[in-house]
Amino acid sequence: MPRAGLTPAAVIDAGAGLADEVGFANLTMGLVAERLGVRTPSLYKHIDSLDALRRGIAIQAKSELTHTVARAAVGQYGPDAVRAFADAYRRWALDHPGRHAATVRAPADDDEEDRRVSNEAVQVLYDVLGGFKLHDARIVDAARSLRAAIHGFTALEAADGFGLTRDVTRSYHFLIESLITGLQADQLGHSTSPKGDHDDPHPSEHRYHGTGTTTPD
Repeated sequence: MPRAGLTPAAVIDAGAGLADEVGFANLTMGLVAERLGVRTPSLYKHIDSLDALRRGIAIQAKSELTHTVARAAVGQYGPDAVRAFADAYRRWALDHPGRHAATVRAPADDDEEDRRVSNEAVQVLYDVLGGFKLHDARIVDAARSLRAAIHGFTALEAADGFGLTRDVTRSYHFLIESLITGLQADQLGHSTSPKGDHDDPHPSEHRYHGTGTTTPD
């Protein structure tokens, strides 16, 4: 019989906590079973496999990160929205390095739950960038650039990848301000962008309200 009180959600939650401690790549069913005080075969009554556990952690992590950055960005506009998003993202990533690594996992084509959570994450990023009046193709470029820069910096920081004495927070803010400067420059000079970058002649201009859906990139 399954252990009383043990559920798939409880197993995933325990796995997420362990991932932050030992690393997402180092997570095993045995470690989770030990954390929960059960034998490893008992976990398979609740989670089919290690891959299923990783999927569950990825969905939970994406949802947690999305809600964290969305709360931080609500009511902000343009550069302030990007700064709020970036600072909240960094704090969450450093507090949850294992879960942060799990957010990279792309959803399978037939995984509707994972795709929905991933859509929500991407939509927050697009909405945060909405104040820069970027056209459709350019906002994809901007979203990819911002995501890659923030994820890469925080992943390096979590892995103790910065050894010089310069304050890391100052370097992070330099990165974000450089990205903001680039977005503002593109906004002013978009008429010189390559052909095909002006798909939407009426880009949105709004404060981030946390609504809408889109396809994950």
